[in-house]
Amino acid sequence: MDHRPPGYGTTARILHWLVAALILAMIPVGLVMVRDGLDRALGDALYLFHKNVGAALIALVALRLIWRLTHRPAPLPDSLPGWQRAAAGLSHLALYALLIVMPLSGYVRVRAGGFPIESLDALGLPRLVPRSEPLADAASALHEAAAWALIALLALHVAAALHHAVIRRDGVWARIWPPRGR
Repeated sequence: MDHRPPGYGTTARILHWLVAALILAMIPVGLVMVRDGLDRALGDALYLFHKNVGAALIALVALRLIWRLTHRPAPLPDSLPGWQRAAAGLSHLALYALLIVMPLSGYVRVRAGGFPIESLDALGLPRLVPRSEPLADAASALHEAAAWALIALLALHVAAALHHAVIRRDGVWARIWPPRGR
């Protein structure tokens, strides 16, 4: 008989790992594309990737948030101390907030700066933000600050997950990792 706490369902796991993979791809691209002296063709390709994956992330994060609000999360093990339960809840709330702020501030920065988002333009979606350099600058500052906060929080999230997987071995990691032999 299996005494591990139940894990997340297939949809939640797929959304988690898809968003995680895209975010982990976006971070180095975002850091490199803003470097001074970058080859123009490479810079353009990185911006193109970053804008369009960011547009996909808006949709995926919205879908993930809707899924999370309509489906109960997998329970934490009873052995988890209260402070870790509270920390997990707060960190997940902060992650969701940053996963909303990041693509939306990027969208506002790009559109207010007068630039295209090729995937959204190809779909015929209207621009929802007027051209405005002050708005673009404010959105850019928010996007950068949120990026550093997201990087720090993701590092903490990964460290906590590894702690539960390798040191505690308490089933927390298994809740989101694809199940084995069930």
